[in-house]
Amino acid sequence: MDAGEYLEAAVRDVLTATDAGVDDRIGYAALLLAVTGALDEADRLVEQWLARTERPVSALAPDPVRARAWAMLFEARGGRPAWAEGLPPLDLDAEERAHAVSLRRAVSDLEGLLPPGPIAEVVEQVAPARPDRVRTALADGDLARWASLAGPRPDVATLAATRALAPALVAGADPLGLRDWAPACAGALVAALHERYPPDVGSWPELIAEIVRLRGYGAGSLPRGDATPEPRPGPLLRDRPALPPPASEAAIRSAELRLGVELPPDHRDFLRTCDGLPADVVFPRLLGTADLRTENGVVVLAEPAVLLLSAGHVIEVDPVLGTTVHESFRAALVQHATLLAQAS
Repeated sequence: MDAGEYLEAAVRDVLTATDAGVDDRIGYAALLLAVTGALDEADRLVEQWLARTERPVSALAPDPVRARAWAMLFEARGGRPAWAEGLPPLDLDAEERAHAVSLRRAVSDLEGLLPPGPIAEVVEQVAPARPDRVRTALADGDLARWASLAGPRPDVATLAATRALAPALVAGADPLGLRDWAPACAGALVAALHERYPPDVGSWPELIAEIVRLRGYGAGSLPRGDATPEPRPGPLLRDRPALPPPASEAAIRSAELRLGVELPPDHRDFLRTCDGLPADVVFPRLLGTADLRTENGVVVLAEPAVLLLSAGHVIEVDPVLGTTVHESFRAALVQHATLLAQAS
């Protein structure tokens, strides 16, 4: 399997395919990640797909083999993740028996060569039959032989559905040797999902509330003044000060007079929501009305000075990624929220 070629095609499909095509790509990719031992990345991908599409999780397991694959993996990992509650429970003993039969089923030499239909069924019945070497390797428990025969698009559902092999997969057997690549794969597909299904963050209070949530605060009203929000454990959780209260119209106008510029309407709306925003691990501190300043005719919106207002444009200066011109101040914060969601 060429990992780079696969990922390029998968990202393209997530961006351009039908919704059903997206579901198929994400369902396959999640299982591919799971059989590499990257269960955390598989969970992250599925959770982001659920958040972006709001489609039932059963769309990721539309056939018996994929449903069986997830069931065997859940048993091997000792329970279901929260995202899997929408998948119906299966009789694993019955599924194991059915799978064992399918692994030993002989295949016709003409299988797949004729279009589906009665004629194809008759011809395949009378054509010479042979064991399927890929499935036989799974039946024999030979992961190395399976990987050598799996081809450019390995049948990871049939692999994961093999009950005797699921514990080894969950433990990190990684027959395809993709473990180190798994985070990049999940990240690229999550980014593609966010581009295909951009979040609707609504009003300014809703946008700020979403950023606060993604940064690790609990749900509920925005923290104000000296209020201390209850933290929600998560990878982005840090000790943070509470959000400043909204700026008054007088404070906003005073800042404009001091700066000698009229702030864009969306920046004024931001200040009316909260008079600045504390820094995050991936975003600078956004300045409130008292701290806004000008340098060489450019309004500095952040500390450090990586977010600037010039001639009505919001410019973000990143020493690694370069300079980005955002269409508005709000667009810069929406991008921040998107990056936080992708990383969560």
